[in-house]
Amino acid sequence: MLVFVGGDGAGGGSSGVSGPPSGSVLKRVGGGALVLGAATIVMVIVASAVGPFNIPISHTVSTLLDLIGIGDSAAKPTERAIIQSIRLPRIFLAFLVGSALGISGGIMQGLFRNSMADPGIIGVSSGGATGAVAAIASGASTVSTLFLPLFAFIGSGVAMAAVFLIASTGGRFSMMTLLLGGIAVGSFLGAITTATIVLTDNLSVQRQIIFWIAGGMDTARWESVRIAAPIIVTGALIAVFVARDLNLLLVGEDEARALGVRVTLVRNTLLVTASLITGAAVAFSGIIAFVGLIVPHVVRLVVGADHRVLLPLSALAGGLFLLIADTAARVVLSPAELRVGILTALIGAPFFIYLLVRNRTRLSI
Repeated sequence: MLVFVGGDGAGGGSSGVSGPPSGSVLKRVGGGALVLGAATIVMVIVASAVGPFNIPISHTVSTLLDLIGIGDSAAKPTERAIIQSIRLPRIFLAFLVGSALGISGGIMQGLFRNSMADPGIIGVSSGGATGAVAAIASGASTVSTLFLPLFAFIGSGVAMAAVFLIASTGGRFSMMTLLLGGIAVGSFLGAITTATIVLTDNLSVQRQIIFWIAGGMDTARWESVRIAAPIIVTGALIAVFVARDLNLLLVGEDEARALGVRVTLVRNTLLVTASLITGAAVAFSGIIAFVGLIVPHVVRLVVGADHRVLLPLSALAGGLFLLIADTAARVVLSPAELRVGILTALIGAPFFIYLLVRNRTRLSI
């Protein structure tokens, strides 16, 4: 097993601790948000237009403008229905899930001071998968479309609680125990998931489980967006609000306390926030690999390690990245569809190998 000790990207030097003046932070966040926002708008138009049934760009743009109260749509009723009822919910959910994974990855990499940490590092994704598998295997997912994400979210919460309990054993919280406990709990839950697949003799159920684990946005509905959005947006705002304290934690807990940071509260708030928004993302999308690893690392290379800038831009970049990946997954094998979780893994695995090679002197076996 590889145990990561330190890392070169999460702390990133003194700029991530003291940071530039607040006016400069706002300027950097605003500039990055402007670029990412413009790119996202372009991708929303493209994603709304392309698919098994292509819609002219002019009809797509006029429909999108009409939906926000500007002008009248030139699209046919069928085209408008496809955009409004099928593609837009998927676009919004993809952006929300990508944002959740991006900002969660930034939080985890900061807390563990390692650029190879990701949202699934403490077993939350595995818990969500186990919950979803339980819903499918028991037939609960056929009772209501909301039961599957509900079971997945409960599974994520139970996994998070178990890991926190392990890390707090003896009355003293340990980040290293949290990490190792997360690996153990994730492996245990992964074994349960695999056993469920193997022991299920219903091929249709097996296929549904494997299909969900591969990750995708094909089940997106406006109802999914309405449920996931408040959790993810609230969590992201909380993380950005305490980003300055996360910067100070990188110096060391004693130094942070001397500067007035309530270390235990800040650390636990960030861990719970990252876990909850990851759980919400996994509940509606399945397991989407490597987004939380790649996005914060790339954003850090561009804007530096100041989490006041890094976290909000990681959220926007994560949303954009997953929207691009999901759009590509829909069209690359059209009319068939490639699971977006498979596509992000194909992109992320080589990038992870690059990180391992780049950080090989910081790894102990």
